Amino acid sequence: MIKKVLIANRGEIALRIVRACNELGIKTLAVYSEADEQSLHVQLADEAICIGPATSSQSYLKSDRIIAAAEIANVDAIHPGYGFLAENADFAEQCADCKIKFIGPSADAIVNFGDKAKARGMATKAKVPVIPGSDGVVDNEKKALTVAKKIGFPVIIKAVAGGGGKGMRVAHNAVAFAKEYNSARNEADKAFGNGAVYIEKFLEAPRHIEIQVLGDQYGNVVHLGERDCSVQRRHQKLIEEAPSPFISEDTRKKMGRDAVKLAKSVKYEGAGTVEFLVDDEQNYYFIEMNTRIQVEHGVTEEVTGIDLVKEQLLIASGEKLSYEQKDIKFIRHAIECRVCAEDPSRNFAPCPGEISLYYPPGGHGVRIDSHVYGGYSIPPHYDSMIAKVITYGRNRELALDRMDRALKEYIIRGIATNISFSRTIIKDPTFRSGQATTKYIEEFLKRAPKNLYT
Repeated sequence: MIKKVLIANRGEIALRIVRACNELGIKTLAVYSEADEQSLHVQLADEAICIGPATSSQSYLKSDRIIAAAEIANVDAIHPGYGFLAENADFAEQCADCKIKFIGPSADAIVNFGDKAKARGMATKAKVPVIPGSDGVVDNEKKALTVAKKIGFPVIIKAVAGGGGKGMRVAHNAVAFAKEYNSARNEADKAFGNGAVYIEKFLEAPRHIEIQVLGDQYGNVVHLGERDCSVQRRHQKLIEEAPSPFISEDTRKKMGRDAVKLAKSVKYEGAGTVEFLVDDEQNYYFIEMNTRIQVEHGVTEEVTGIDLVKEQLLIASGEKLSYEQKDIKFIRHAIECRVCAEDPSRNFAPCPGEISLYYPPGGHGVRIDSHVYGGYSIPPHYDSMIAKVITYGRNRELALDRMDRALKEYIIRGIATNISFSRTIIKDPTFRSGQATTKYIEEFLKRAPKNLYT
């Protein structure tokens, strides 16, 4: 068993890992920037080391400083959480070179799935459905237009690296294609240092469904069902739920089998998420695989009763999976809203600052994952998410009613948040009916009066 873990992250995921380690009797080392000295994960870890200034480029993204901290503190393993270095193959290799266990898949898996064009190729080889698209990277405008015409408009131009909606552009016709192709390449190059793109058929209003998988070092892989992540703004997820209110039981089983098949084909180790787009007729298509724990992992935990972070730690310790596929049951419905320090009335502008009053909701069926508290100052240097509200119940209606109650109870003063905005969505008839697609937020913002969510 791993005896000591360095947590190479911050915020609520760092705190989540501290708690999982505590339950397993594993010592923890927090690393932190100067801006995070008062963060809860720093206060609750067994040890803490400052690794640099506030900006992530000088702290949480400095792999050499993190490795140095690990060697000073004599840790066995590093948990990268999500974001920062979680999907950085070079960092995973550095860990291996220093005989420190990287809690995640191999560097090769990170490289292959980090390149979305290669990931498409692996899915095709494993006979997992993929969206019609280019055969790998398309590196010049003339060739790209030929490919786009062959696929048929509209098409989406996508960066092979990175995520979060950067380096993605939709072209609805040949006239607009050149502009969108070059915009995608330029943005990808600035964001990821890699301007390579590929092209896929663009589905106008699909559902975004992802399958959670776990794999051990012995070739065993299971899936833990799906999460519906269709409610997005600019490709950033806002609300996630499980099970999906849209897909059928037959589709659910097929997607689960294909996700397991893909993970087994590459001997995948650890937690991962196989992401699909699903059309109105429940045809589904692989789009990418995230080689890390997801922000929305708590939804799956509440539906299955399985602690995914503990499973990561046990797998990294050389244990076999704790569960076989037949053991995994979907016992209830769960939904998650991300609470962000941002102002919806100002185009969701980030709102860092000091929280003057903090009162989180509670009660049966409510889980809050957060690292903030009254008097805590939210730094301006990182992602604006400060909490996740997860509610659950025997069915979707109860989970939604509990979410409405929880958001109504949630009090955060001193900064602007998206809590009221999220509550408006939860009560919206289109969302309540389970009809939300990836176009839902765009359409909702057009028809919702601003005073409903400010």
